[in-house]
Amino acid sequence: MLAGFFNYDNPVWRFIGKFFDIMILNLLWVVCSIPIVTMGASTTAVYYVTMKLVRDEDSSTIRSFFKSFKENFRQATIIWLILLAAGCLIGFDLYFFMRVRTDASMFRTVMLAVFLGFALIWLCITLFVFPLQAKFYNPVRRTIFNAFFMSIRHFLHSLGMIAVDVLMVALALFVPWLMAVMTLFGFPLFAFVNSCVFVSVFDKYIPKQEEEQRTDGDVWELPEDAGKTLAKKDE
Repeated sequence: MLAGFFNYDNPVWRFIGKFFDIMILNLLWVVCSIPIVTMGASTTAVYYVTMKLVRDEDSSTIRSFFKSFKENFRQATIIWLILLAAGCLIGFDLYFFMRVRTDASMFRTVMLAVFLGFALIWLCITLFVFPLQAKFYNPVRRTIFNAFFMSIRHFLHSLGMIAVDVLMVALALFVPWLMAVMTLFGFPLFAFVNSCVFVSVFDKYIPKQEEEQRTDGDVWELPEDAGKTLAKKDE
């Protein structure tokens, strides 16, 4: 009985092992995101590993992280810079109409609604784009389009992930020990929770017969008819 309990394949130890992996990921993500410009590549690498953890795929956390970081560096960085510029622009516009222009005009109300809509779209795209970059191979433009398409098509999933992430942050702000946990696990904890949804969503876009025939990994290419099939990346 004790031998079975201390067996690494025991579900309890595998569960505990995943939290150690998330702690390691947090350290790697923080270090590799310090230049800010590289945050897209490090976030993509985190999702590459967390989706493996959700699937219970055995692999080295550190090796997998740097494999994805290196392979996706250029494209993930371009995507990140585009989203960063768009986010700053939307944030400035929202700040202007909320704090600078405070008159009760119809124009202000309409513009606030428009930019709040843009902010929601930006948030949904940002939520999906890096997991997509980690899982599938497509050009930058199509990856961003796919993130928009899938976040809208699976809007309830998008809202659910956003709600859970916001709830986790809110609880951490009011519960000191949860704040310590959040600091210890950081962003990869959110990525792991979100990956539970992404894995089930992405599986819908991988043809079963092709997936069964592939034995060398997990990257695919999305055709012109976006959203029907995706091309998985090699492991």
